[in-house]
Amino acid sequence: MLERFLAMAAISVPIWGKGMIKSELVARLTARYPHLYHRDVERIVSTVLDQVTKALSEGHRVELRGFGAFSVKVRPSRMGRNPRTGEPVEVDEKRAPFFRTGKELRERLNINGSGHGSENGSGS
Repeated sequence: MLERFLAMAAISVPIWGKGMIKSELVARLTARYPHLYHRDVERIVSTVLDQVTKALSEGHRVELRGFGAFSVKVRPSRMGRNPRTGEPVEVDEKRAPFFRTGKELRERLNINGSGHGSENGSGS
């Protein structure tokens, strides 16, 4: 069910360099699927994002085939420096969200002739 919904959400953003916020995603999905109520689409999008957030906060990995995988990277505690004074400062351990693109998404982003990917399509 989730993968089917995400496939429906595969909406292209025509202008490179501009992002899309949640309300814009909901609006585009509602326009693309007029048989769905706006409030239902909003609830679905929020539920998906909430579940991804919950899973990550519990230390789980979330994989959406063809799209990518969300995981949590642990940055160990370390000694840093105060940039103003130069004094050593203890920096606590941190957990940061990490996203790795899936093969299908990477290929769609690097189609030859699009002008936005690399020449060889490898993404490097």
